Amino acid sequence: MTVITVSQLTTYIKAILDESQPLNNVYIVGEISNFIHYFRSGHMYFTLKDEKSQVKAVMFSSNAERLKFKPQDGMRVICRGRVSVYDKDGTYQLYCDDIQPDGIGSLNLAFEQLKNKLDSEGLFDSRFKKAIPRYPKKIGVATSDMGAAIEDIKNIANRRYPICEIVIVPTIVQGEAASQDIVKSIEILDSIDDIDLIIVSRGGGSLEDLWAFNTEAVARAVFNCNKPVISAVGHETDYTICDFVSDLRAPTPSAAAELALPDCSNISAFVCDVRNRITLSVNNKINHELQRLDHISNETVLASSEIFVNRNLERIDEIKELLNSIISSKLEKQSYKLSACAGKLNALSPLKTLERGYCITKSNDKVVKSTKDLTIGDTINVMFTDGSISCEINEVKAYE
Repeated sequence: MTVITVSQLTTYIKAILDESQPLNNVYIVGEISNFIHYFRSGHMYFTLKDEKSQVKAVMFSSNAERLKFKPQDGMRVICRGRVSVYDKDGTYQLYCDDIQPDGIGSLNLAFEQLKNKLDSEGLFDSRFKKAIPRYPKKIGVATSDMGAAIEDIKNIANRRYPICEIVIVPTIVQGEAASQDIVKSIEILDSIDDIDLIIVSRGGGSLEDLWAFNTEAVARAVFNCNKPVISAVGHETDYTICDFVSDLRAPTPSAAAELALPDCSNISAFVCDVRNRITLSVNNKINHELQRLDHISNETVLASSEIFVNRNLERIDEIKELLNSIISSKLEKQSYKLSACAGKLNALSPLKTLERGYCITKSNDKVVKSTKDLTIGDTINVMFTDGSISCEINEVKAYE
């Protein structure tokens, strides 16, 4: 009887599994549960299960960083890898080299995941969309300087609005380095003060070819750009994350140029129309004023000054008579009031009192009102209605 250790048993079973060709490259379909992604190391750990059984699985960072989507609990996937034993706890597990969504491509799934994430953060909201300038003086273009896209943009710009300057930043638009290069080009164009608008563009291609425009880095660069951005990636049926974040989506690079630039022929026609309407308006105003001048010349004082003067002289006479009548009436009323006041004053006059036989006695030019004001020997002046006399006081007698 041979006795072996636990480690020996585990090593033996591991060797059997590692040497099995079918288990070295196996495809397993199942549902993900207990998914854990250690961001520090980059490793992913999860359980792959179906209705009857489950198996532990791991994907190391070297393989995990190549995934286009993020695995999640409840997601049904197809895992490719090898089956082996984890020495420490003696359990077998699946070491994944690749994971693909079951029933949907990984790029499509990654697209939807990022789209939902950015949408929930508000990066697609219309309130953040910047207005496209109507008459840009300088446009920046981030695209390949050798593709058809830039030629289309330049041709349309020369035809529609040749006074606009086009600044091209040659950009990698496909491959592993494309995403960061697009971000760099956007930042360069955004730093140029007199650029009014930026177009991010490339021609058509497969989903893989356009994938750089579906990355989070490009989406955030477009969202954070201070200048308006038009996204023109692929053909009319192609949609990218860049399209949703941008301020305006153009179906093609050519359409981007048409949306960004006004048509000088339309501007010319508009100017002609405005000029014609101004000319018509001015002519109408001149004709109207000429008609008014004719009317003034023929029917007013300019036509017959003598009639105008005579009419106003008659009016002056009428006003003069009216003023005389008003003044006479006023004088008559005031004269009546004056007579009434004079009668009242005359009735109260001291002279009237003297006429009735009374007199006024003064001493030292003061009216004597009482015997107490006089003493024997005083000289008094007695006034009558027709003169006055001087008297000397010989006796003062007061009534009791």
